[in-house]
Amino acid sequence: MGRPHGLDGSFYLARPVPGLLAVGASVTVGGEVREVERLDGTAARPIVRVSGCADREAADALRRAPLIVPRAAAPALGPDEWWPDELEGCRVHDGDRVVGVVTALRGLPSCDVLEVARADGGELLVPLVRDAVREVDVAGRRIEVDLRFLEGEEPPDRR
Repeated sequence: MGRPHGLDGSFYLARPVPGLLAVGASVTVGGEVREVERLDGTAARPIVRVSGCADREAADALRRAPLIVPRAAAPALGPDEWWPDELEGCRVHDGDRVVGVVTALRGLPSCDVLEVARADGGELLVPLVRDAVREVDVAGRRIEVDLRFLEGEEPPDRR
């Protein structure tokens, strides 16, 4: 959650996901299930108030606490879309070669990228584009990437 807005317990959402909230919806804030009582502002900068949060001090006390919407309330994802927690912890491979493990999904202006802790101790950023990612198997906890593309090497047939 972001900073308070006004005196009635409302607050801004720091990193909103459009379409996830509605007045009357149940959410978890600070470990407690609460009901969304107010939803104003814009999709990019929503203003929210939840039950049990009646003044500015209460809103400020919840600042930086995650506001969690049940997965069942979220809209269905399209093909080649995943929730960050589905990708975090997946093993990353290039064929038989172990590359590392996904530690986070980060949104950048041009595309989302996987942060991968490399097996050799380094870090690798993998853009979620077809040239870099061959296959995502969430159930198998495995992601296939093309290291040649990621490391800037030309394929053998172009040399």
